[in-house]
Amino acid sequence: SQFEEIVFCGFGEPTCALPVLLEVARWLKTWCSLPIRINTNGLADLIWHKPTAPMLKGLIDCVSVSLNAMDAEEYLKLTRSKFGIGSFDAMLKFTKECTQYVPHVMMTVVGEPVTTPEEQEICKGICEKVGATLRVRPYED
Repeated sequence: SQFEEIVFCGFGEPTCALPVLLEVARWLKTWCSLPIRINTNGLADLIWHKPTAPMLKGLIDCVSVSLNAMDAEEYLKLTRSKFGIGSFDAMLKFTKECTQYVPHVMMTVVGEPVTTPEEQEICKGICEKVGATLRVRPYED
């Protein structure tokens, strides 16, 4: 009762261990009623070479995808994804697909001084297109 939710996140991408994540989530669903969230870079489909959002149905209550930038070039510059320039579109596709299988889907960016209010508005528009909500994370120095 001291916790509000269970979150898969940390030092690395949790969907790199997707089979383990799903097995643990399945077990958790049998033992507690806490909502389960994944904080992800949204590149699971590229990691696993197949659509992964359907696998989350009934196991994951919230997906939080790091949007990080408002276009593919800035995203690649910031994340240096090994998957290259297509990473941004793959992340958006994954996020949109999650909205079909997961009750709550959000995307995040870091607030000022990392993003301006104008950039945050652009990011909000991106979120609206894929059906997610935008969460602006506070900048921590």
